Amino acid sequence: MDDGVVELSGDRIAYAGPRSQAPAPVPGHRTVRVPVVMPGLWDCHVHFVGLREAVSTQNLLLTPAAVAAARSVKDAETALLAGFTSVREVGGYGVFLARVIAEGTVSGPTVYAAGSVISPTGGHSDAHGLPHPWVAAPDRPQGMLHLADGVDACLKAVRLQLRLGAKVIKVCTSGGVISELDHPRHQQFSAAELRAIVEEAARAERVVAAHCHGKAGIMAALEAGCRTIEHGTDLDEEAAVALREAGAVLVPTRTVYEGILARKELVSPDARRSLEELEDRHRTAMAVAHAAGVRIAAGTDLGTSTRGGPLSWGRNGAEFAHLVATGLTPLEAIEAGTATGPLTLGPQAPLSGRLAAGHDADVIALAENPLEDVSVLARPGAVTHVWKAGAPVKGPGSTLDEGNQ
Repeated sequence: MDDGVVELSGDRIAYAGPRSQAPAPVPGHRTVRVPVVMPGLWDCHVHFVGLREAVSTQNLLLTPAAVAAARSVKDAETALLAGFTSVREVGGYGVFLARVIAEGTVSGPTVYAAGSVISPTGGHSDAHGLPHPWVAAPDRPQGMLHLADGVDACLKAVRLQLRLGAKVIKVCTSGGVISELDHPRHQQFSAAELRAIVEEAARAERVVAAHCHGKAGIMAALEAGCRTIEHGTDLDEEAAVALREAGAVLVPTRTVYEGILARKELVSPDARRSLEELEDRHRTAMAVAHAAGVRIAAGTDLGTSTRGGPLSWGRNGAEFAHLVATGLTPLEAIEAGTATGPLTLGPQAPLSGRLAAGHDADVIALAENPLEDVSVLARPGAVTHVWKAGAPVKGPGSTLDEGNQ
């Protein structure tokens, strides 16, 4: 919309529309004129895990929880200054970070967190090179990965995440790339276990996000009622139709593929080979999903706390160009990273991701038009202003020091 106006009132948007129809300015209110204004961005697949070494399940567990949480404070601020006002954190220390951000102790996006990632023994959330009794202990300090076998254990695993304040539940329905022994093609959890997880989450008005690469894991997740498919590497036309008909959302996370391919030394040789085998299929799956009319949400799978690398926080906006490269228009990619974001949370979805009256006053301004060059969203310096809940956190008069970008 040309010559548009967005009016903020407290933590809500009061008006968004043509200047010709805007209410008269309230005396004393500050007016900011910018080239482009849009909703604050959503990254629907991140991990606050504070990794600075090689990316592996073992390092996830061996990084001390206090260290990981401390690093994540800076990561959250970096994401916010890059224009991401909301993130769905699908495994990590986000359940704790969400509290201190909400109370105003530290700055960052609104965090909708899952707590620990739930998988079966030997699955993607198991650190196969570490002693099983230690990895399986639910009360260990480094508790971002949770093993559960059998229906009763799966029910308890969900309840433990709810006890921490999880807004979404994350499970592994297939093997993974960085885990040591399981294979991305293989299904994890039985149908009974998955149904129990989804039904238990639903009783608390939470939805389930399913990590899955192989088609067997994708179909099992959809049959159980999982709300989102994370990665979806082997998604074909049959699976795409099933996903669309189920009303589920695909979060493809192309950024992590491209990031690891650019820095292969970050993962083990086995993980590198697995990723190289999968990456062409993943690109094809994204195109198939889009052609089939599957709803797609933007997510990156970022979680490392190093600076300046392809997997660093602040690079979250790279996902938009990856979505465009597989067939989405720039506007469709922007929708995937704004209006679609809340839909990945089911009943927990906030009024967010749109410039509309009554929605969260999470708004950003840009120096350039992303419809002409979507890569502008990957350049934090081009995000000139950020308002979160109506408060300026980047730009003149902001609450954060711009020197920290």
